[in-house]
Amino acid sequence: MRTLWEIFYVSLKLGCTSFGGPTAHLGYFQQEYVQKRKWLSAQDYSQLVILSQFLPGPASSQVGMGIGLLRGGILGSVLSFLGFTLPSVLLLMVFAYFSMYTEIKMDWIHGLKLVAVAIVAQAIFDMSRKLLSTKIHWLITIIALIIVLVWVHPLAQITAILLAACVGFQLIKKCNDGKVPIAIHMPISKSTGIALLTLFLILLFGLPMISTLWNHEWVTMLEKFYLAGALVFGGGHVVLPLLEAQFVQSGQMSTADFLAGYGMTQAVPGPLFTFAAYIGMAIAGVPGAIIATLAIFLPAFLLVIGALPFWFSLSRNARLKGAMAGANAAVVGILVAAFIHPIVTQTIQNGLDIVFVAVFLWCLMRWKMPPYLLVLLGIVVGIVCYT
Repeated sequence: MRTLWEIFYVSLKLGCTSFGGPTAHLGYFQQEYVQKRKWLSAQDYSQLVILSQFLPGPASSQVGMGIGLLRGGILGSVLSFLGFTLPSVLLLMVFAYFSMYTEIKMDWIHGLKLVAVAIVAQAIFDMSRKLLSTKIHWLITIIALIIVLVWVHPLAQITAILLAACVGFQLIKKCNDGKVPIAIHMPISKSTGIALLTLFLILLFGLPMISTLWNHEWVTMLEKFYLAGALVFGGGHVVLPLLEAQFVQSGQMSTADFLAGYGMTQAVPGPLFTFAAYIGMAIAGVPGAIIATLAIFLPAFLLVIGALPFWFSLSRNARLKGAMAGANAAVVGILVAAFIHPIVTQTIQNGLDIVFVAVFLWCLMRWKMPPYLLVLLGIVVGIVCYT
């Protein structure tokens, strides 16, 4: 019970402080779960990140669910999801309720975006130190970086990882200096994984048929959000046009309300997929928000929990170690690409921003300031300097 409470508490703290989008979230996770609490190694964390790139849905949430599973079983995964998601869901529900009556100024959020830049930079530095041990690793990282920056497409990340795995399989003969990796405890069996993956497919093909036969508001909403979570690669930004087509073009909400909610989603901590809570609240109140949130995250939960027993078995196969080492190097390149664009390009606006990012990075790396204190500092900077 103590372990489960700890999982919920830590994920809730991250849900309240993780600003800046999926890549920034991975930085927060890396610092909290790998560096500070040592719940898993840098290599195992990288394996979770790689898996999240292959699966549709919210990458950072899937990584959090995976860590919760490894730490506390399926219930730990559920609690990790609830803790990380709940703060932004509640904030967006409140915003949806009051948005028709008032306008909220969010200029101070810029200070938190600058904190996210520093968090990601520190995470990239730490992962590079642990995962890039040879010239081949560095070469793979640079190639992956170029692929993702030049080819702006949701499949670019998956392609970079696959190519890196092929190169690693051929060239990297000894990916961890002869050390035998510590076997990670997997709380669920492969048969349970197969059952969850089967349920994912049943819902994927069954919900549209049920919605056609039973034209009910809740069933239709469940179907739309489940399909959005199951079929979208590339994170929260990519799901935007699909949700716009489903709810704006169908006349269920106005373009102005839709964009206001999406803008607010960028401002709150936590995963971008919680935009579903805003839409559900705006259309059908509290029940709609709950159904929309659970439906859009359910595919991610079924996929990542179902795939993990097989994924870690493959990653520890002796013949595949080189491939996984290459994929790990590609992940660093992908994070660098996301750090450059959109994090830096859309956040750094002038010399003052650069100064604050440097100060925040100094606080992280030199003074070892906890992320939640850095977030509070970012709020103060945002209020004093940007409002």
